[in-house]
Amino acid sequence: MTHPVRPGGAACRRRRCAALLVAGVLLPLPVLTGCGGGDDAEEAAPGAQDIAAAARDRVRQGGTLRWAVDAVPGTLNAFQPRADAATRRVTEAVLPRLFTLDQRGRPQRNPDYLAAADVTDREPRQTVVYKINPKARWSNGRAVGPEDFAAQWNALRGKDNAYWSARNAGYDRIEKVEQGGSAREVKVTFAKPYADWKSLFTPLYPKSVMGDARAFNDGAREELKETAGPFAVQGRDEQAGTLTLARDPKWWGAPAKLDKVVLTAVPREKRVAALAAGTLDLAEVDPDDARRITAAGRPAPSAPAGSASGKAGSPGTGSSGAGSPHAGSPSAGAPGAASQAGRAEGAENDAERSPAPGGDDVPPRRASTAEQQALRGYTVRKALEPAYTQLALNGSTNPLNDERVRRAVARAIDRQKLADSVLKPLGLPNRPLGSHLLMAGQPGYADHSGALGGPDTGAARAMLADAGWRAPAGTAQPQQSDKKVDAGHDDKGGDVVRAGTVPTTPLSSAGVRAADLQRSTLLRQSAVFYKTAAADRRTTAEGNTATAAYADYRRYEMLAANALSAAEMIEVAPAPGGVRTPDGRDGPGRAADGKPVGADVLGLAGPADPAAGGPAAVKKDGKPLALRFVLPDGPGSERLRTVADRISAMLARIGVQTVVQKVPDKSYFEDHIAAGDFDLALYTWPGSAYPATDGRPIYAKPQPAADGSLTVEQNYTRVGTDHIDQLFDQAAAELDEDASRELVERADARIWAAAGSVPLYQRPEVVAVKKNLVNAGAFGFSTPRYQDIGFKKS
Repeated sequence: MTHPVRPGGAACRRRRCAALLVAGVLLPLPVLTGCGGGDDAEEAAPGAQDIAAAARDRVRQGGTLRWAVDAVPGTLNAFQPRADAATRRVTEAVLPRLFTLDQRGRPQRNPDYLAAADVTDREPRQTVVYKINPKARWSNGRAVGPEDFAAQWNALRGKDNAYWSARNAGYDRIEKVEQGGSAREVKVTFAKPYADWKSLFTPLYPKSVMGDARAFNDGAREELKETAGPFAVQGRDEQAGTLTLARDPKWWGAPAKLDKVVLTAVPREKRVAALAAGTLDLAEVDPDDARRITAAGRPAPSAPAGSASGKAGSPGTGSSGAGSPHAGSPSAGAPGAASQAGRAEGAENDAERSPAPGGDDVPPRRASTAEQQALRGYTVRKALEPAYTQLALNGSTNPLNDERVRRAVARAIDRQKLADSVLKPLGLPNRPLGSHLLMAGQPGYADHSGALGGPDTGAARAMLADAGWRAPAGTAQPQQSDKKVDAGHDDKGGDVVRAGTVPTTPLSSAGVRAADLQRSTLLRQSAVFYKTAAADRRTTAEGNTATAAYADYRRYEMLAANALSAAEMIEVAPAPGGVRTPDGRDGPGRAADGKPVGADVLGLAGPADPAAGGPAAVKKDGKPLALRFVLPDGPGSERLRTVADRISAMLARIGVQTVVQKVPDKSYFEDHIAAGDFDLALYTWPGSAYPATDGRPIYAKPQPAADGSLTVEQNYTRVGTDHIDQLFDQAAAELDEDASRELVERADARIWAAAGSVPLYQRPEVVAVKKNLVNAGAFGFSTPRYQDIGFKKS
């Protein structure tokens, strides 16, 4: 498929980590609004890690760890485009990682492989000398040496097109790689200074892989014959969906405690069942599922004397939900603390991290007595994942190509409320992320959102007016900035956007007739009724899809969806003149459900009705400011859409209308985000220990290509400046760490001011873990020590 822009190619070759699709894992990833982290704070930030840390002498020898992954890795070559999170898990356990990351995302020399690594010269050329651990050897007995470094440089430097590599960041700055003063020394000379040199040669592959393009492209996809880690690849079973790692007896470091690690492909929605069946020991789960696991571990509440329903183990008397008033509130990031995951309703989920079916007002099904008993053997560990969810504003589309409009939209967003809805129910630090380039707790982290300004509807309306977007005279004005949007509350303390509570577009200002308005209201009331009935029948079914109750649940869900769809069709009123349809074209098009609609389906003309109490739509040249909010439509994206609803309600307060276009999960990224087919979108980027390198392709100014297309690298908002590019280039070439961080901070402030991307919150990492499993769970930024993972001694 050919697009008028070029999001791939050079972009992929320069990006170290695959984008996570939220679902939105671009895969589809709180934080400190007030102050920066600073290097003086040596302790990790709250919520940085939750792994039940234990000394090695408290871990028993032996055992097999069954670890859920989204899919068996499509390649074991971490430098290929198909590399994913499972690829990273394998390479971390079986290949040299010269530098690992600590809880704060700081690179640390790995003594298992390096005795030393230092910049020995800066002039006339930067020179780095690596001193290899004399014990380091590949599984075939050959010593790890300079020839492996040289082969990897040649494969990844971007000079040989025979290598199908996904990135060459840093390797293209190297002038030569050679043996140093001894056979265990490697001397690397750079043609250009490179601040992030510690990112190179990790993972390090043997020359048998990197020295041959065929081995690089095909040979390392399914097997690694030579390894050098605490584990080795034993084999894969495509039919069973497993890849097995076995303890390597030739490993020279502290021996692995586990006999085997079996990476098992299990869809997100099936993981709780697999945990209850005892076929998994470790699995990342969704907040709803975490709630069920936590609730199963609590003692059943005692019933009044004489109450039959109070019998131990009787159905319906399970422990209170994580969000109940009696549930304990865990301290942020405390290992082993009880999770309140079930109340989360944020955008942390995606196609690969999908919650259980059902909307936010539908509680997760009650676990059966047998399932509850089985789940008591697990605990929930949680941390802040090194990834953040952002609101993207497409600067190549009208009217968002006007910086004043982008800034107005950004100033209308209350990021704190969004972070609260996602992180607070989990007991994690819930301050919104203040940087595009660093996560909370990383050295140099500081909140630069002041370059844009905080939420202020008055200031946002003034910027819109300055750009020519004004509410018609005599119409109702938006609410003042100090008033809260009524999002409603559920009976567990969590915020819920209820159907019809905060309509994205005031119906009267859309020109909807009174009779149609009444029909729309009745349809929305019916939808609420059907969803309530569906929730009741789903609870009764207890997950048994063969029951009549489950059939009723599905039927009521469909009726609710149909009622909402009909209401939305009524609410989108026709108006004259050339407004874009939900599929992004001018003129006749199709609505999100595929049904034909008129050419002016998004035209929301007409004066506001003061009786409706809603804000007036701002207009320019008689046309309302309507933005197309593109979201994935899969069952795993319901929480993402909840956050989008909140954002739409915030924008409605300044007279900006949003029309949600739901698209298939599989096409969300390629056909919409990468292709620039959106006005607003939500997706996630991973954090990085090397922001000067990894941030540039995401925020680089798009450049015209020779064929007339636009090369955007990974800057899918298409917003950038020459100054931002210059700051990234200077930071990457600055060998003084403090000076490099200062340049990164200046770049971040400029990115905020450009208002193409609005970081919302750091994603939560929620992991279900066998209670006796230690040194594993929610790792956060830190690199796992696979040799230390195991089961606690009795």
